[in-house]
Order: sequence, then structure tokens, then C-alpha cells
Amino acid sequence: MPIPIASLPVLVGRDGTALSAENEGLVLDLPTEQIVFTADGLGRLRAEDRTVLIELRARAGATPRVHRIDGVDPDEAVLFADTINELLAKRTDSDDVDGARFAAIRSLAPRWRHRFARRIRRGVLGYLLALIVLAVVAGSLGHWDVVIVEIPVGGISGLALGFGAYGVGDGLRERWLRRHGVAVTATRATSPGAYVYPDGTGDYRIFVHGRAGAAITAYYPPGDPADVDVPLPPFTRLVRTIGGGFLLACGIAGTVALAALTVTSFSTSGSL
Repeated sequence: MPIPIASLPVLVGRDGTALSAENEGLVLDLPTEQIVFTADGLGRLRAEDRTVLIELRARAGATPRVHRIDGVDPDEAVLFADTINELLAKRTDSDDVDGARFAAIRSLAPRWRHRFARRIRRGVLGYLLALIVLAVVAGSLGHWDVVIVEIPVGGISGLALGFGAYGVGDGLRERWLRRHGVAVTATRATSPGAYVYPDGTGDYRIFVHGRAGAAITAYYPPGDPADVDVPLPPFTRLVRTIGGGFLLACGIAGTVALAALTVTSFSTSGSL
């Protein structure tokens, strides 16, 4: 559907929502999601005062799914809807189409793995900051033995804790998803590296993954279909978990040894 982008305004609604036309179809930007509607799935658009309703095609007897944007300019809404509907009216293919398959929802919220990695990074930075403060205090009191040992041991321990915690946490998460998550088959989309999967509500979601293949098995937590994940192969996951556990143990051991050295050094000099 060659949509004339130059003749159509971008409809801006409440809370930063926006509806725009592209060569492939329509794009609805929401606060936490982006929905891309390809022409094959569009039924019609309805402009109702300051609201535009995007009605998808549906099979005979089924209720069409509808998406909406509120708070738009009424005149621009009428122009936008009329132009799109005029183009859709020229379509000659069958009407018996499930339009939901052509409306891909892409989550803009960070998935669990990204949130977890961010927390790990903050924890490591906090650990290293505490080491710097300890080094400054120890140096100002003349405990240079603590400073000399703390810098390499503490730095390596902090990094080991971070990488180890991520490896173990990610492995446990994948194990939980396999046992308690919802398994879906994600099929390759037209965009490179993109896969589409049903989310159990009648909608279809899209995500990007580097693994090649026409279809892959993905999992998401019950009640949160946007937080999809593709588990690693069993052997790779086992190696990562064991390696993460080893690094975590080394980081804990290094931290305990450093704490013991610090306490002993300060106690011996009578500073405690």
C-alpha cells in the first residue's frame, strides 16, 4: 500500500502517543509499546472527534480487533482516516484475513535480562566506590599495606562478583522460565533478526534475536508476554551457570579475605 507520507500529518495524542504513516503501513507509538500495522492487516480507520480507531481485518464471524489513539486534532484525524481508507478500498485480495497477524507489537520497556544487568552494574559500581573510600581512609591513616592489597584484590573481586552474579542469576531465570513460563513458537519476520509470536491474548508481538532459524522456541512469564526470552542451548547454559558460580565464589572469597586483612591491619595498629 503506497501511502503518500508527505500528504499525511503525524497524529499526536495524549501522553506522547503518535500515529504515523509509512510505506509499509501505519506505526502507532505508545508510552511502552510500538505497534506496526502492515497494509495486509488493516481493515479501516474511524475518526471520531479527537479519537482515531484502527480496525483490523478479521475472518468471517470474528470480531475485529481495534486499537486507538486519543486526544488528536479532529481535522487531521479526518484527513488521515479518509486518506488511508481510500487506499484500502482499492485492495483486491480476499477479505477473510486475520489482521492481528499483521499488527506486530514491539515492547519498548527493558526486558528482565536488561534490568538485571543494570542492577548488577550498579552493584559493582557501588562496590568499587566503597573500595575507593576505604583506600582513601586507609591511606590517610598510614595503612598502605591495605591500600596496596585492596586495589588489585578488591577490583578483581568486584568484577568477579558482578560477572558471577549475572551468570548464576541468568541461569536460574532460564531454568524458572522453562518450568513455569509460557512456551511459544516464534517465527521469523521480514525484518532481519526479528521474530513474531502470539502472546495468548490474540495479539502478536515482535522481538529481535540473533539466533538464526525459521522458528525458535521462546518463553515469557505468565502475565507478562512482553518479557520474552530465548533460552540458551542446555550445554551453553550449564557452562555459563557453572562459570558464574565459580566467579561468584571467587568474588566472595576475595571480599572476605580483603575484609579480614583490613580488620586485622587496623586492629594491630590500635586504630579500632
